[in-house]
Amino acid sequence: MSGGVLIAEDELIVAIDIETIVEEAGFSVADTCETVTATLAAIERALPACAVLDVRLLDGEVYPAADALSAAGVPLIFHSGHADEANLRERYPQAQVCPKPSSPSTLRAALARAME
Repeated sequence: MSGGVLIAEDELIVAIDIETIVEEAGFSVADTCETVTATLAAIERALPACAVLDVRLLDGEVYPAADALSAAGVPLIFHSGHADEANLRERYPQAQVCPKPSSPSTLRAALARAME
């Protein structure tokens, strides 16, 4: 594992905000990706310590990457306005769900729990 936080987010401003929240919480950003393809490539390079995932990315839904991360035991934080929370909780019972928009304090708390 890289020790950093992988961010999968297709909206540039939101991605920058998440990067800032991660760094202000004392963690490093492993990679920021706007597509499922780039997210899968980042996972192949190095597993992150945790991941903050938007459900809808530029080239589709994040589930192939979430499945790979979950199988590897990487803690997941779904940060999305397009997510079916019940489906996410059923599919990824250990994941945290922070609907967009989430306050910085909510994301920091989720990161702290994921990085424990």
